[in-house]
Amino acid sequence: MYSKLRHYLEVLTTQFDRIPDDRKTLLSTIGNYISEKHSRGDVVQLVYICTHNSRRSHFGQIWAKLVAGFYELPNIHTYSGGTVASALNTNVISALDQAGVVMRKVSDSDNPVYQFFGSDDTSAGTCFSKRYDHPENPQNAFAAIMTCSEADTNCPHIPGAELRIGLPYEDPGSFDHTSLESQKYANCCLQVALETLYAFSFVK
Repeated sequence: MYSKLRHYLEVLTTQFDRIPDDRKTLLSTIGNYISEKHSRGDVVQLVYICTHNSRRSHFGQIWAKLVAGFYELPNIHTYSGGTVASALNTNVISALDQAGVVMRKVSDSDNPVYQFFGSDDTSAGTCFSKRYDHPENPQNAFAAIMTCSEADTNCPHIPGAELRIGLPYEDPGSFDHTSLESQKYANCCLQVALETLYAFSFVK
């Protein structure tokens, strides 16, 4: 794992006390789901869902894959989607870059495809904006993690999901084009990373 990224994650593993108890309860449910699947040798599929699949759900997908690598947990596959497709916000890319994640654009369009890396030795993850039921996402036997309250309300049922859980984050997009823009994206990036580390720490 890239040294800057590993340091970022190692520091966060000492800060679980920053997570409120109600969030820890939600995160432990996700962690126990992963742990049960992992103990049976099953493939774990996690789909992070937010309305536009442009910010919080991508943070979820990317950090889940990288944290699985950090904890050396195999057979964990991560995805994201929305209720509509838009594009991965460039502020998300900047925040991840500051944390030590390598992001590479592999297509030019209104909705570009990106690859992300946690080290030179791992296969790339791929992300782009899409609906949660896009053919590249699993259609059954997955956990649906709702990262915004709007998607949580508008999608009470996700077909094929074994677990559906609301885990909303503050929308950093609310601060676009303000003096707080960079800080709010960095904060959201850090919170998702911290909480993903905590959830995955339950996996035995």
